[in-house]
Amino acid sequence: MIHVTADNNSLLRNDVKKLGNILGEILVHHGGMPLLEKVEAIREKTKNLRENYNEELYKNLKEEIISLKPPVRQQVIRAFSIYFHLVNIAEQNHRIRRQRQYQLDGTGNLQPVSIESAVASLKASNFSEEHIQDVLNDLSLELIITAHPTEATKRTVLETQKRISNLLQQLDHPQLSNRARTDVEESLFNEVTALWQTDELRDRKPTVLDEVKNGLYYFDQTLFEVLPGVHQELEKQLQGYFPAHTWKVPNFLHFGSWIGGDRDGNPNVTPEVTWETLQLQRKLVLTKYIDAITDLMKRFSQSTSRVSISDELIRSVEEDELLYLEQGEAWTIEGEIYRRKFAVILKRLRNVGQSEQGYKSPEEFSNDLRSIQASAEFHLPANNKLKTIRKLIRQVELFGFHLSTLDIRNHSGEHETAIAEILKAIKITENYGNLSEDEKVSILEQILNEPRPLLLSIEDYSTETQTVLNVFKMIKKAHQEFGRRSIEVYLVSMTQSSSDLLEVLVLAKEAGIYRLHADGKVESHLTVAPLLETVDDLIAGPGIMKKLFEMDVYRNHIRERGDHQEIMLGYSDGSKDGGTLTANWELFKAQKEIHNMAKNFNIRLKFFHGRGGSLGRGGGPLNRSILSQPAETLGDGVKITEQGEVLSSRYLLEDIAYRNLEQAASALLEASANASKNMLQGYLREKSWEAAMEDISKQSLQKYHSLVFKDPDFLTYFKEATPLRELGALNIGSRPMSRKGSERFEDLRAIPWVFAWTQSRQMIPAWYAAGSGLHSFASKSPENLQLLKDMYERWPFFQSTINNLQMALLKADLQTAREYINLVEDQTIAHRIFQDISDEYNLTREVLLQITGNQELLDHSPNIQESVKRRNPYVDPLNFLQVNLIQSMRESEEKSEELLTEVLLTISGVAAGLVNTG
Repeated sequence: MIHVTADNNSLLRNDVKKLGNILGEILVHHGGMPLLEKVEAIREKTKNLRENYNEELYKNLKEEIISLKPPVRQQVIRAFSIYFHLVNIAEQNHRIRRQRQYQLDGTGNLQPVSIESAVASLKASNFSEEHIQDVLNDLSLELIITAHPTEATKRTVLETQKRISNLLQQLDHPQLSNRARTDVEESLFNEVTALWQTDELRDRKPTVLDEVKNGLYYFDQTLFEVLPGVHQELEKQLQGYFPAHTWKVPNFLHFGSWIGGDRDGNPNVTPEVTWETLQLQRKLVLTKYIDAITDLMKRFSQSTSRVSISDELIRSVEEDELLYLEQGEAWTIEGEIYRRKFAVILKRLRNVGQSEQGYKSPEEFSNDLRSIQASAEFHLPANNKLKTIRKLIRQVELFGFHLSTLDIRNHSGEHETAIAEILKAIKITENYGNLSEDEKVSILEQILNEPRPLLLSIEDYSTETQTVLNVFKMIKKAHQEFGRRSIEVYLVSMTQSSSDLLEVLVLAKEAGIYRLHADGKVESHLTVAPLLETVDDLIAGPGIMKKLFEMDVYRNHIRERGDHQEIMLGYSDGSKDGGTLTANWELFKAQKEIHNMAKNFNIRLKFFHGRGGSLGRGGGPLNRSILSQPAETLGDGVKITEQGEVLSSRYLLEDIAYRNLEQAASALLEASANASKNMLQGYLREKSWEAAMEDISKQSLQKYHSLVFKDPDFLTYFKEATPLRELGALNIGSRPMSRKGSERFEDLRAIPWVFAWTQSRQMIPAWYAAGSGLHSFASKSPENLQLLKDMYERWPFFQSTINNLQMALLKADLQTAREYINLVEDQTIAHRIFQDISDEYNLTREVLLQITGNQELLDHSPNIQESVKRRNPYVDPLNFLQVNLIQSMRESEEKSEELLTEVLLTISGVAAGLVNTG
């Protein structure tokens, strides 16, 4: 048995050393001993600098790095980049190792934040079975994968990394023979060699369909198997801890997608592309079902000569064979009824969407499976269940024939422009865009209360308006072809008024997705959800929604959607607009206020948290993200984006995917149960805490605005002191870096904003101005500092905020960041702004340590702390090289493809080293 202790990461260090040695051998093979010696010399110096800073050593290191020339320079860059990929693999393997140790532990110690620990906690809290079942019935967690930014690592590289991880796991097997060990180590060497010999940069920007296929990869590799596993584990633990109750665990955990449906700022997402996305999703899920049925066919060999099978099932098989099978397609052994039924099922699955012989709905398919399950389990003891077929039934319930629900998103301005053109064409108003909000709402209400359609022939409108209308026509067609679960939500980005949502409802009406019948009956098959992004929008959010809920026409639409409203909260633009601390507080307040307001209308809200992977865009562990929300909002369900950059770290490996989802599910279950009884600490937050946050946020916002919006030189500093200009060539996403191709700060997307700061190690979107707010409040009195300590101890929201700030400061590195000011043309500007950033960093670090009582940042998370410290020394050389290469490239009059390639390699390497892009 492998023994792992919390304070001993020797097995992890052994893995890192093993992989590092293999990489060293490969470097010698491809570049000779001089290459290895050069890499080792740089590595030793950077490590020594971290342990004992010395100005002379620092200058010596810089000179050695700057003196590198092609082709050695590119090999050195790649050596450090690939080292990070190997460290990432080793750390994931160690996480799996720790997880398995808990499973093998016979002492009764439960793994923290596991499904079993959550159920055990419910038992210890004396919750009744009925109360837990009620909580389960309302439990809902949706995770939505997105493509912005897409994974910076190519899929070929990901697959190699997965094979390396599997080989490392094999080496842990206690019964591995010497011969087998030798074979595994040889394979490991070959896979690391393949990693070195693979071009890690894409040769072109991915298309939207490339991004779709990248997203589907995770459904194919892990999610299809892991999702039912999480549900089955919860059912098993509940049955174990509460054996007197017959448990029914609903399908509370779902995955959806934006990839292929997110039109906001991406002209490449056409209605045709969205349709093809839905087809690709259906093709994959049908393939998975066909594979599963083929496997079940091998297992279900029972014969009527050995067991009795219900007459009803035998009759259905005989009827189905006549109805669906051609000559020679039926199973030939008459007494193997289950196999005969599976042969029919296979034929019908292969014809879904192709002919009348295919299943019309996933419910038809699951009913056939249930008939087999009921018959087969009739001959088993009462407490024995057939796990394989039950798992497949669960998969059909989770994934249907659509695989994952596809959200559609577009900018509010697109809808307003289309509505304006339509209303002008039919002579309702000459210039809709210039009307007041009340006038717009009045016209839109009138249209929605009128059963007749508005539209002239679609050819009478501009190409832009036709495209908007065709999106809604496509949604209607998708509902007919793939089922209504295929597209359920239409998100309106930059929602700033009630009319922004009513406009979408009008467009849905014209496509027949929303209908008012002559008898007054309303049909509505699409949830219209606002996306509140900026700080101003978050503040206005409660008023926007209240106005809609007071309208009969919108209230009727909501009633048809089950008295349920979804609201998306944007973490990226809010942070870019007001700084991370203010953005997080305004998000918290908006949720609380909108929730309380909706409660008065008996409307249930589901908040959709648009979190990024990086800290500057609301990133962090899933379970902590859930717990940091206002506790009273959890009962209506939680929806969170899973950004492209975190997909590989969370869902590439089955064990890691399971652990990630288990943590999220257990946190939501326990928090929802406690919140429903007002027992959760976050639910009982004190008024003094909220007053403190209000004060802190106000000071933080002032500080943030003083630099980002009021300093006339800030934008110049940002564009020159980061690799912003170079990011566009990295080919990591199909979407442009800014809206409308504009150079304005307001139109710059939050992703390159965060990505550029992360690369330069300044990372200001993740922490800047928080220190001023916290310090201003804490310095007013000793009581205030004690209050912050209490908030950190007892309030999940504040604890999550402070811990994320600690992580951001630990990953940032101002000594390295100082190098980037050399890229700024006006050095006076560079030094002045960098000094402000440095002062704020030191202030933030000081106050965080005071609040947490730590000696060093993240003392409470030694594994994460060690991981960051393990990486930082080896990121430095890539940063030094990046600055030098960017300087050369910007100064050169001629475009150098070789220089650009090397810059992009450093960007990719830094992203791998920090485990963050944007």
